[in-house]
Amino acid sequence: MNHLLDSPSPATAPAPVSPARVSNSDPRILHAQAIKNGQTDRFSCNSLITLYSKSNFLSYSLRLFHQIPSPNVVSWTALISAYSDTLLSLRHFLSMLRHPTFPNQRTIACLFKTCASLPCLSFGLGLHSLSLKLSLSSQPFSGSALINFYSKCRLPSEARKVFDEIPHKDEVCYSAVVVGLAQNSRPIDALSAFVKMRACDVGSTMYSVSGALRAAAELAALEQSRVIHTHAMVTGLDINVIVATALIDVYGKAGLVMDARQVFDENLSIMNVVGWNAMMAAYAQQGDKNWTVKLFNLMRAQGLVPDEYSFLAILTSFCNAGMDVDTEQWFNSMMVDYGLEPGLEHYTCLVGALGRAGRLQDAERIAMTMPFVPDAAVWRALLSSSAIHGEADMACTMSYRLLELDPHDDSAYVIVANVLSSAGRWDEVAEVRKRMKDRRVKKEGGRSWIEMHGKIHVFLAGDRRHEMTDKIYAKLAELMEEIEKLGYIPVWDEMLHEVGEQEKREALRYHSEKLAVAFGVVSGAAPLGKPLRIVKNLRICRDCHEAIKYMSRVLDREIIVRDVNRYHRFRNGSCTCGGIW
Repeated sequence: MNHLLDSPSPATAPAPVSPARVSNSDPRILHAQAIKNGQTDRFSCNSLITLYSKSNFLSYSLRLFHQIPSPNVVSWTALISAYSDTLLSLRHFLSMLRHPTFPNQRTIACLFKTCASLPCLSFGLGLHSLSLKLSLSSQPFSGSALINFYSKCRLPSEARKVFDEIPHKDEVCYSAVVVGLAQNSRPIDALSAFVKMRACDVGSTMYSVSGALRAAAELAALEQSRVIHTHAMVTGLDINVIVATALIDVYGKAGLVMDARQVFDENLSIMNVVGWNAMMAAYAQQGDKNWTVKLFNLMRAQGLVPDEYSFLAILTSFCNAGMDVDTEQWFNSMMVDYGLEPGLEHYTCLVGALGRAGRLQDAERIAMTMPFVPDAAVWRALLSSSAIHGEADMACTMSYRLLELDPHDDSAYVIVANVLSSAGRWDEVAEVRKRMKDRRVKKEGGRSWIEMHGKIHVFLAGDRRHEMTDKIYAKLAELMEEIEKLGYIPVWDEMLHEVGEQEKREALRYHSEKLAVAFGVVSGAAPLGKPLRIVKNLRICRDCHEAIKYMSRVLDREIIVRDVNRYHRFRNGSCTCGGIW
């Protein structure tokens, strides 16, 4: 790459200007007027360089720069900024250092933006070192750009360290760290930074508010979301399209589709395709194909052009609804009618829909012939489909393919062991368990959490650490007794086939989802008449799914569980997933 970072070559003469292309806002007119009036000083040239770059006349920017007798740091920064999306920006920076001219905050900030977008981690690290020597990394403007750089490079801890070293943090610094932590799946840290920002009386921006909402969405923290929504209304940021879209997303991911729809309808006049996609995704996660398609058609009627995310919402909705033919038709329409190339996620939806419908050979053919290397999600979709339809041999094949990508993926062992044990192939089950033991793979512990008064209460299977443990276990025992009277029969986890029936019952009884439900009831986590909302880090197991269906009848209330795959809304003994997840 070194040859790309040499000094810039002499500028070539720009193409002749066609009169038809010249408008009153054309910077070339302003340049001509400046020459006519004798305003060719360095200040005027610096301004013209910026104007040329904004009008995408980069060759003019470079030519004018070379006409400045003694370019200063502002001149160099204007030129570097003009080429901020390319490696030429870094080349010009090295030329500046050789000149020599030292950078200022704006120079450094522009370069960090370039390193983040290319991406160019090694150059960015060197730039960070230089900014430390020049005492620029702790300045709010360049420090914020450095936070963004580390966040985009998936180094959130480094971003947080830079943030902590800035003595006088402004709203831009806080926005950068809140967004960066949220984008890197550090939702609790992102919300903590947002709370600290408010405690320090630093003003909010559309970015800090939308970043905090993104973090709350990942946690499905409804109470936190409502607090941030109220704050956005007080500050007037709720009518900003970025914040409004984040609100739609957070309510959708909390299972509150009607709340998301209310925000959407209130901001319909400013909604762009991203906002429409967020609303469609909210319906899609519930498997509500009808409203997803209605919104798609309404969006087109508004003159907006559907993009790949619009179709991802459509495909997700039909996949979650278990409708393979419709998924296939929309997939083809995406390519034929709209000229959009499906991505890996679109193919994963198609593979999942075909597999769940029992068309396993078709699903495997799609996976093997698509223009992408299948990732873990594709093989896991086929593995799950094989398990649903009891195809043990195919499940073994998909398990091996999944383990080739990650030998420590516990789901590959657990699912195939369940399928093999259902088929009575106990020797192979023992082999799977041995291989799992030899590789020191442990089944990932299930965690479920529920929010109460802004605090997240997390439960593990058999958890007895909560201060309300005695009440939780007493309520769970009462619930289990009631649902057994209604006909509930435990659905065994076949990985437990070596233990006795009593041990099995104990293991299943105290799964994290059941503990969370019991806590929600005894703690009053949701008022009567309001649904209990639980989030799970894994796919909800068959037994908990069956038990919670009965619990919704016993308690006469809605229970919403968001697992790693989708939403499950339990009402009066049934679930909206229809047994497909």
